[in-house]
Amino acid sequence: QVQLVESGGGLVQPGGSLRLSCAASGSIFSINTMNWYRQAPGKQRELVVAATRGGSTIYVDSVKGRFTISRDNAKNAVYLQMNSLKPEDTAVYYCNARQYVSYGGGDYWGQGTQVTVSS
Repeated sequence: QVQLVESGGGLVQPGGSLRLSCAASGSIFSINTMNWYRQAPGKQRELVVAATRGGSTIYVDSVKGRFTISRDNAKNAVYLQMNSLKPEDTAVYYCNARQYVSYGGGDYWGQGTQVTVSS
């Protein structure tokens, strides 16, 4: 089992910045990728960025150049630095941990944190 706790959401003006944090606990050794998803009202949840334990990352096109994921394996944490925020970035952001297939390939989710970009 893996537990995830997120923090750092809030209200920010367009062009502003926020930093989201996700702390993992439990079976940390079983985690392969740690990812950020978001879900806007009336829309499906979408992958924002994925980061493997080895450091490879994949970003959705809409956030490239603005968002940066960082992963601290020693602290079992992952962060999402969001710059130049736009109203369309408004969503609930979820931290996700995906296990190695050898450990069952399970998906674990945080509780979500609201990010609102508005003037």
